[in-house]
Order: sequence, then C-alpha cells, then structure tokens
Amino acid sequence: MRHAKFALLTGALVAPVTPLASPASAASVTVTLPRVPVAEYKKPYVAGWLEPVGGNGQIRSVFVWYEVAKRGGNEAGTKWLTDLRSWWRKGGRSMRLPADGISGATRGPGTYTIPLPKDLAPGNYVFNVEAAREHGGRELVSVPITVPKSGGRASGKTELGAVTVSTR
Repeated sequence: MRHAKFALLTGALVAPVTPLASPASAASVTVTLPRVPVAEYKKPYVAGWLEPVGGNGQIRSVFVWYEVAKRGGNEAGTKWLTDLRSWWRKGGRSMRLPADGISGATRGPGTYTIPLPKDLAPGNYVFNVEAAREHGGRELVSVPITVPKSGGRASGKTELGAVTVSTR
C-alpha cells in the first residue's frame, strides 16, 4: 500500500449553517488511530458505516480511507479494500469509488472527527469502524447508538483506539 495525499471531503464543508439544525446535524464520530510500535508502519485502510438495528441489512458508509490517488494497473488503491472484510461484505463491494464525501486518503496515527449524515433518521443504529493495515492486523469496533438521544463509546486493542459517537 502507498500513501495518498488529499483531504477527506464531507458534506459539512458545503452544507449551509442554520440556527435551527436537526438533532443529527451536530452528530459526529471521533476515531483514534493509535501509534503502533513496528519497524515498518503502513497507514491503515479504515471504513466507518452505520447499520440500523433490526434493519434490512442495508448499511450506510460514512467514510472510507484508502489510497484514493492510486489508480489503474494491478495495484489500484481499491485492491486492498477487501481486507476491510466486514465493511466489504456488507456494502463496500457494491460502492462506486471514489465516493463524494466518503472517500479519503489514508491517515497516520491521530484522532479524527467525521460528521454523521445530516439526514440520519431517528432510531437505533450500530456504528462500525474497521481498520486493516499492510503487514499488520485487522480490527472492528462497534458502537450501539440511538439517534438523536444517545451516543456511545468503545475502544479497540491494536489497530483502533477509542471510537466515540456523539448524536447531539
């Protein structure tokens, strides 16, 4: 995997600011990618998506970080997205990538905040974050949430740190 260089674009950059925002408009997810002490560290591929509890199996991808700039040939940036096994099986493979407002470059260790979709209907969801790293591991963290009432928090052990979902 190579490192891509550009920013994640989200709907929040172009959305108008209104004083009477919907309950989910300030909602966000904060994802921490820990520093992993290995000799040759590669930035992980990471995907975040929402699944309605008791839903019809439809997921809504919120973000996917991969080598967006790498295209064509046998080693296109999308080649390793299959390593995000849960996301890939539940909906990633049917996405057309890069997707506006969802696709972004891989990220190094740090904490990142991503807005949740503004049109998220009230209800119970599970927010999932999955990370996979070349020569590293794979990890999935799931956070049950209720929109607009309560967020949640969970932590990974190796590839993901804290995942905090705010539904305000």
